[in-house]
Amino acid sequence: MRHIHLLGSILLCCLAAKAFGQSPEIGPRPAAFVPGAKSETTPGTPPAAGYVLGPGDQIAIRLSDADEINDKPVQIDNDGLLRLPLVGRLQAGGLTLTQFEAALTERLRTYLIHPDVSVSVTAFHSQPVSVVGAVKSPGVYQVEGRRTIFEVLSVAGGLDTTAGAILNITRRLEFGRIPLPSAVDDPTGRFSIANLKLKSILSAGNPEENIAIMPHDVITVPRAERVYVIGEVQKAGGFLLNEEESISVLQALSLAGGLDRSASPKNARILRATPGAHKRNELAVNVKAILDGKASDIQLKPDDILFIPNSQPKRAASRAAEAAIQIATGVIIWRH
Repeated sequence: MRHIHLLGSILLCCLAAKAFGQSPEIGPRPAAFVPGAKSETTPGTPPAAGYVLGPGDQIAIRLSDADEINDKPVQIDNDGLLRLPLVGRLQAGGLTLTQFEAALTERLRTYLIHPDVSVSVTAFHSQPVSVVGAVKSPGVYQVEGRRTIFEVLSVAGGLDTTAGAILNITRRLEFGRIPLPSAVDDPTGRFSIANLKLKSILSAGNPEENIAIMPHDVITVPRAERVYVIGEVQKAGGFLLNEEESISVLQALSLAGGLDRSASPKNARILRATPGAHKRNELAVNVKAILDGKASDIQLKPDDILFIPNSQPKRAASRAAEAAIQIATGVIIWRH
């Protein structure tokens, strides 16, 4: 009989706890979900608590004492309203995550004594993302769902032939900092800025750098720098540093088609710009010694000019040979 009374007392305690919105705890409670914290199942950085909700956004509500609501994705309708069990219609559009959590908590106090609520955005209906610079179709794109940098570049038509080696990302801090080692806050404290090498994304060399984009991200692909080769070469001109941040003298010479017959490679010069100066510095470079393997190749910097001078005796001999060929050809034609 004593056992029956004890069992009845335990049952009454459980029913009383349930009536006041609390369930008896067995073991430790799970850690509270923190809005804006990084989730192992969600790549990238979730939006901060200051993110403003809008129509079409899909959210998840964590509320351990209400199975009807807990962790079930729900979408904000075109009027900015949510329809939730127990709660009914509740305004969400135009509120930050923090404001909506406060409003939902207040509404739930009617049913629960101490509602422990947290809200996270699981999908953005419309993400305006700007892609500018050296892409085939720059502009502002409305992207739905989770998209990575690579996917957004594809939407913009891919890179054009003048794309450089670096990609820049600018993100509003309300969406969290960019999850890259190079990320820094701008001087105004409103944006997170990062850069990464395009090659690592396109070649999948570092998949973790192909991060998810956030609303209002600005992806900038700067145009490639150039180096110039002029003088006694087969094809003088400027050459793009697409995937490389620099190239060597021999690589530049190869792009220029090699030396002309009248070139004097041992007297070559590199003309290098100096910040704040109008005149370029001249650096002597013995291209002949580099070609012969007697000197190390030299790296050119962006905007460098490699100048290959001519050898006057060689040029005179070359012109004489060309003239002789032209005369001989004329004689043969005249005789026939």
